Amino acid sequence: MAVHDDCKLKFLELKAKRTYRFIVYKIEEKQKQVVVEKVGEPTQSYEDFTASLPADECRYAVYDFDFVTEENCQKSRIFFIAWSPDTARVRSKMIYASSKDRFKRELDGIQVELQATDPTEVGLDVIRSRAS
Repeated sequence: MAVHDDCKLKFLELKAKRTYRFIVYKIEEKQKQVVVEKVGEPTQSYEDFTASLPADECRYAVYDFDFVTEENCQKSRIFFIAWSPDTARVRSKMIYASSKDRFKRELDGIQVELQATDPTEVGLDVIRSRAS
């Protein structure tokens, strides 16, 4: 599975310049490559991000999560989310599962990984608990 250059460039912009709040990636099966499907502006919310994940198709996503620690320190964590809803096609789930590790290696700087099959597994409470 090839990875389009744009995938890495947008990720570097999210990581270094904080140009984006999130990036949603999809696999173009015909071209056999991972491409950027959508980027979220820094002002967009976590709800905007979860609304970008299709209900019945797999996706990879990166989310830059800002939070405040108990010591009142502003921090951020970069999450990699493998979105694979139960309702997705079996072939699609297999392609995403088998390509995940290779794709993730292309994105240097991922701090937390989540695997999710339904919206409750990417709830804000889950993200908060995994961030600290």
